[in-house]
Amino acid sequence: MSSRTSPTRRPITIRRAVARDAKRLTRLVRSSGAYQGQYASAVAGYRVGPDYLDAHRAFVAVGADEDGGRVLGFYSLVLDPPELDLLFVADEAQGRGIGRQLVEHMRSEARAAGLDRLKVVSHRPAEDFYHRVGAVRTGTALANPPAVPWDRPEFEFRISSE
Repeated sequence: MSSRTSPTRRPITIRRAVARDAKRLTRLVRSSGAYQGQYASAVAGYRVGPDYLDAHRAFVAVGADEDGGRVLGFYSLVLDPPELDLLFVADEAQGRGIGRQLVEHMRSEARAAGLDRLKVVSHRPAEDFYHRVGAVRTGTALANPPAVPWDRPEFEFRISSE
């Protein structure tokens, strides 16, 4: 578990996701403003279940007292094949550096697991975010109708051994 803060950010704690987080994480995914309108089909009916949390390295960013201890974001690291599977920040918490902190944490976890790189298939509206946090564009994931009827940018995080 780690706590992070800066003068411009409220403190958060990043901890391992547990089964009791599953419903909150599912709500966070389904209510994401980035998946409204034309993108809604990608998360319609999506479920982050306790079984998923058991199978993958999922971590949540939890707010401090002023956030009421709420889950503000989360990510899921899949080890085989190496991939950042999910990364979401609650709409009301965006712009506070939480996504960047989750990526820094993910890099640390990937390094500890012995990974030197990992893939991300991005949602189009998140493409700029991934560029800003150091991911390198490597290609395009083709559409997979009906759930995802559009092509998506593919990125790679290169994990340093430091």
